[in-house]
Amino acid sequence: MPVFKSIFAQTSLVTTNFQALPIGSHVGERTYYIFDYAAGALSSGGGGGLAYFLSIQITIAIAQIINFFAQRNITFKSTSNVWRAAFWYVIAYIIITLGAAATQVFYKDPIYNLLINTWEMGAFGETTADVITMSINSTISFWVFFPIFKLIFKHESVKQRTN
Repeated sequence: MPVFKSIFAQTSLVTTNFQALPIGSHVGERTYYIFDYAAGALSSGGGGGLAYFLSIQITIAIAQIINFFAQRNITFKSTSNVWRAAFWYVIAYIIITLGAAATQVFYKDPIYNLLINTWEMGAFGETTADVITMSINSTISFWVFFPIFKLIFKHESVKQRTN
């Protein structure tokens, strides 16, 4: 993710606001979004804009493509139809991504604020916050995805596949 983030940081995407799917607000306070990437660099109090959103989503997409084949072929040794499994995997990926993004309302801002502003760690704090938030997101995804994998990646006998 830091590689994509540094590439996109050199574009105007950092100053492009990306806030989608509002999920509520407190009276007199700001609206909370599932995808909340306000314009501006994280180090200056912004949300990273569209650049940060794309950095995260491209990183996760690459990881999920690799993960699909690793889980299907190595972990579960699935013999089910690859296209059916891929379809359900994408559906699960979209639902889990939305759910994991919604939970960021609780931890993303406090982590970045602590590491960048309170502890005044600057760029190192930002990178550390990136790693922490991605780790939390990965953990949520793992605990939700793994039971779903058991349904998606079935081991069918030869007799079942020929019917």
